Amino acid sequence: MLPNNLNTGPRVARYLIFLSFFHYNLVTGSSKKDLQSDDAMNVASNSQLDLRQIVFVIQSQSNSFHVQRAERLRASLLQQATDLTENPPVVLFLHSLSDNEGDWSILPMLPHFSKTFGKNSSWLVFLEEDTDVKVGELLGVLAKFDGTKEWFLGKPLHDEESTIIHHYAFAENPPQFKYPDFSAGWALSVPLVQRLAERIRDEPLKSDFTIDLKHEVALYIWNQGQGLRLTAVPELCTELQDSPRAPHCATTLSAPAPACGEAVGKDDVFVAVKTCQKFHTERVPVVKETWEQEASLLEYYSDYADPSIPTINLGVPNTERGHCGKTFAILKQFASGAVPETKWLIIVDDDTLISLPRLRALLGCYDASEPVCLGERYGYGLSQGGYSYITGGGGMVFSREAVLQLLQSGCKCYSDDAPDDMVLGMCFNALGLAVTHSPLFHQARPEDYARDYLSHQVPISFHKHWNIDPVAVFNSWLREGAPTTAPHQPDKTPKTEL
Repeated sequence: MLPNNLNTGPRVARYLIFLSFFHYNLVTGSSKKDLQSDDAMNVASNSQLDLRQIVFVIQSQSNSFHVQRAERLRASLLQQATDLTENPPVVLFLHSLSDNEGDWSILPMLPHFSKTFGKNSSWLVFLEEDTDVKVGELLGVLAKFDGTKEWFLGKPLHDEESTIIHHYAFAENPPQFKYPDFSAGWALSVPLVQRLAERIRDEPLKSDFTIDLKHEVALYIWNQGQGLRLTAVPELCTELQDSPRAPHCATTLSAPAPACGEAVGKDDVFVAVKTCQKFHTERVPVVKETWEQEASLLEYYSDYADPSIPTINLGVPNTERGHCGKTFAILKQFASGAVPETKWLIIVDDDTLISLPRLRALLGCYDASEPVCLGERYGYGLSQGGYSYITGGGGMVFSREAVLQLLQSGCKCYSDDAPDDMVLGMCFNALGLAVTHSPLFHQARPEDYARDYLSHQVPISFHKHWNIDPVAVFNSWLREGAPTTAPHQPDKTPKTEL
């Protein structure tokens, strides 16, 4: 019970901040001397911090399912603010701040954040839609840091070894570089935002590809050692709400995957596997041994009709890269009535490993009457007005409506060997249809992702057979009944792609 003289408004918030700070020291055994002896030597208690000094940025998406999730999170934040203080924070939806497709990559938005909130705010706190926040505890965490200084706060991830998705960065010592797990929430102090915004204005962003945003944001802030490293904050967590460790967390996760009721039926999903003659005996048998059995409607599309599989020759010559001609032929096949009419189309490579039951459960969250393009989102030229696309290796999922709108637009490949996923991204961007990201799809192998990052996921797909046993990977990570946190064994073999 609160003392009578503290039972109102901002005083309640300050009292809770004090309790949170006291509880943190009690649990961790920290003292003022301890804080001054490590990375956080500039930490200072700031009991005057209130919610008006925090800007929450929800990393939202325009798809209706994701808007609903973002709205629930915003409602939770504002209700907790009402319970704590009369002064609610600013809560923004990232996808609605402008018409720029690249806003999700965050760095191009920093000048806007600096100009709009630089004078009256102390912190920008970024949250994913599935991040649960205890606002009082989070206030206590931020109050320990001097908001007049530069801070980059989060739950740190690191690579066990150099990886293709990070362009083999820090090859000599990959674990040395830490980057934030966005699911736990992460924060930038306004002084840091202002300095980064000035840098962006003076030196416009030039990166062509956005592949792993959390790593690329951390790289930009680090600035080849001239900038700031991530400061680990143990209260920013990816524990589930009911975990024994959750009471010590300011942020948690409600579930490792969205649960939306009934899964989409097997007969509502058509699966198209892209292959070619040279992989009929190498990759196709892996599909048949692993995930094909979970598909009700599946066809293999190749440059050669092999009745033993069987494969269908679409009349498009095989190309060593790109495969745009083949992919657009599949889209036309799906829309033509040549295959059973289904609500969803999934296009995968012959070296993609995928859990169809998990995918069908996820699709239960989406409205197939909307133009949905779902998978792992990459970006090209986002800081220069570029476009987003679903990377093909992790699997590309389309609602029938998306396929029909795409084909009716007349958008097409500029060559058969153009990159199919990127051309599709350009087409959807021209139509004004945003692609939808899910972190459960993966363009690379389990070994290419941080162990802690995968530990709170129920993954849907991985990609590539090189330097792994793909059947063993499927059985460990994706087969029904497999643990959702399968053992992660770093690959120590040379990185030569087959």
